[in-house]
Amino acid sequence: MSDFQVIEIGALDEWREHHGGFDAARSRDGRRVVDHELTMQFIGLTANALAPGEEAGYWHVHSRIEELYVFLEGRGQMGLDDEVVEVGPGTVIRVGQGVARTWRSHPGSAGELRWLCIRAGGQELPHLPDDSARLPDRPLPWTD
Repeated sequence: MSDFQVIEIGALDEWREHHGGFDAARSRDGRRVVDHELTMQFIGLTANALAPGEEAGYWHVHSRIEELYVFLEGRGQMGLDDEVVEVGPGTVIRVGQGVARTWRSHPGSAGELRWLCIRAGGQELPHLPDDSARLPDRPLPWTD
């Protein structure tokens, strides 16, 4: 049996319907903690959507976890220590350990701010993946 799982998290315009968090006290509309649904070992993933004008309402910082924010739709801002960064479709922000962060959907955004947050910790990644091997003799599975 292969070691993979597949779930559907819905189209971007359905993300606001999610309600979740890391525990009941931190749950909110527009958040889905995907790594609670899949058997994730080394990375975590949340799918997020904030309505225009909505904000996190808190700052947070990690001592061991690195986060990667990938913004897909809408306009917003991230507070990163003493700076405010504008975010929108195509913005990708890496936030290291010890950096305080918060975010909001800009009140004038034409739609919801939607993004993925990828979390990881542990060992540093090699510049080139050193555990991969190509399988040149395996035929591709496409039939059309």
